[in-house]
Amino acid sequence: MSILVRHAMTEAPQTVRPDMNAADAAGLMKSEDVGALPVVRDGELVGMVTDRDLVVRVLAERQDPRSVRVGDIATKSPVTVTPDMRLSEARELMVKHQLRRLPVIKANELVGILSLGDVAWADASMREVGEALRAVSESESTVTQNENPDRGTPDRVRDKRRSR
Repeated sequence: MSILVRHAMTEAPQTVRPDMNAADAAGLMKSEDVGALPVVRDGELVGMVTDRDLVVRVLAERQDPRSVRVGDIATKSPVTVTPDMRLSEARELMVKHQLRRLPVIKANELVGILSLGDVAWADASMREVGEALRAVSESESTVTQNENPDRGTPDRVRDKRRSR
């Protein structure tokens, strides 16, 4: 029996409207302890806004978060899944698109959100989850910056321990 998205997703996630400001979205992320919020207009998903969107598109651009609208910084047309999709298919979408969260849509209505953490808890194959996490997190810049790192305890730490 396959595990379905509905078995792992978080139901009824907190949402924001596109006309809300970025400061309010950030406050909501803090209070809900989440890193992404679906952007919904009239019950329909129109985008996703993440903590990274707030940093890159608002703070790094030195914009006033109170004057920036969520709809202006949200990712439009996010990749979505359905509750009846196999969890393994959703994981493959996460890897393919390097996403940590997927909105769950049923009949054009947002019914949940699936995070990489949800996949990890629900999936019996931790090896596959580890591989998915690596694929989602890895970019060309992280690969080139971390080529062949030394394994184990660095000499400077080992030497400091010995001198005690």
